[in-house]
Amino acid sequence: MPILYRTNATSTGGRVGSSKSNDGNLSVTLTSPKELGGDGAPGTNPEQLFAAGYSACFLGALKFVAGQAKVKLSPETTVTANVGLGPREDGGGFGIEVSLTADIPGVERAVAEDLVAKAHIVCPYSHAMRTSTEVQVTLAQTTAEAA
Repeated sequence: MPILYRTNATSTGGRVGSSKSNDGNLSVTLTSPKELGGDGAPGTNPEQLFAAGYSACFLGALKFVAGQAKVKLSPETTVTANVGLGPREDGGGFGIEVSLTADIPGVERAVAEDLVAKAHIVCPYSHAMRTSTEVQVTLAQTTAEAA
């Protein structure tokens, strides 16, 4: 597919560290919540970042399909992403569970349900979650190799 936009972020320290985007617009302190054995210090975590990204992306898709359908959405329209993390049943690691809740005030329920269904098809996060998109993983050249 032709890429219209590309960005990146780099993390250090894992769940207790930091993440920064290449352009400097995003810079967050990462902490581990008590539920995962952390101290609950101020900061965010990968699940919160995923929830924020997914909810924003889905709301963008919802606005897109509403525009196509000539339905005016209230500025108070929201999407909430609930993200859970837990061990996979196969014992091979961890998995995430995601649910979305759209609040579309002032739009008839049947119309809102249709818009949400269409947004779920348009949203790239939804597509990736639904199709288990393959992720290319590579290893950077290490300092020892460069020497």
